[in-house]
Amino acid sequence: MKIKNTKRGGKVSTSALVLAAAVAVAWAGPGRAADAGAFPAKTVRMVVPVSAGGSTDKIARLLAEKLNAKWGQAVVVENVTGAGGSIGAAQVAKAAPDGYTLLLHSDAVVLNTALLKKPPYALKDFSGVVRAIANPQILVVRPTLGVKTFQQYLALAKKSPGQVTVGLPTSGGIAHIAHEMIQTQTGIDVNYIPYPGGGPAAVDVMGGHIDATMITMAAVTEFIKAGRLVPLAVTTSYRSSALPDVPTVAESGVPGFDVESWQGILAPAKTPPAVVEKINRDVMEILRQPDIKAQVESMGYGVAGGTPAEFDKSLRQDLERYSKVIKDARITLQ
Repeated sequence: MKIKNTKRGGKVSTSALVLAAAVAVAWAGPGRAADAGAFPAKTVRMVVPVSAGGSTDKIARLLAEKLNAKWGQAVVVENVTGAGGSIGAAQVAKAAPDGYTLLLHSDAVVLNTALLKKPPYALKDFSGVVRAIANPQILVVRPTLGVKTFQQYLALAKKSPGQVTVGLPTSGGIAHIAHEMIQTQTGIDVNYIPYPGGGPAAVDVMGGHIDATMITMAAVTEFIKAGRLVPLAVTTSYRSSALPDVPTVAESGVPGFDVESWQGILAPAKTPPAVVEKINRDVMEILRQPDIKAQVESMGYGVAGGTPAEFDKSLRQDLERYSKVIKDARITLQ
């Protein structure tokens, strides 16, 4: 659009300048790069929908500290718990789409939309910003079970249907989904025992009270290295650098098996793309710094990455795939 100059005494009139400025703002639109130039200009709120001290919370606080230094603005982590993370997620879904309210969540943000009868948000309410951290689930058993490999585990479960006890960190969580997929594809039948978290489940496996658990690898890496748990297989399509000798489920006889848990940042839908891209770029720049990357990997995680569009696509694919598992297995929240 061209603006016609209105001259008075050889100078551009005030009214013309105001009109030009207004048109320029309108033409820039909410998603153009100009919006990201000054971002952030105030405090950014990062909602973590789980209790302080857990793995998701630790990642959030690490990123908040580094983004604070990079942006010169406070990044405040706020733990908003309840309903399996749905309360905190719903708050962000309803927030202003300006980049100043972010959600650091896990695969649970997808699973809850399939598990809850009336979820307080839908995936379309979010813009994926960055898939920051990836982590395998890992199947571990008590040393006294006499099982050393994934195939031996399957043989035991088939020999004694419903007798092998498997602790679930949460009913309907990613570990539950992963083991249910193993059951479906191998024909085994186990006795699931729900726990209020991965910690209690792992403690009961080490204490010999239950036989096995499927759990986030970062939560049990040190116990495995100490010989207190026997690792059988990881759920991702790749082995983990933290435990490179542990094979994948796919390598162990279930071709194509791949379940990856993650932690990432989401923003309210319609957040300006330029702002989303800036956050994505800055977070990945932080995570790829050698000292930060080493710190993350020492916790048992891996740095993920990818574009916002790729993250959005993976969210939709996960919802489709996991919804089928939940429906077929009749999984409900407990």
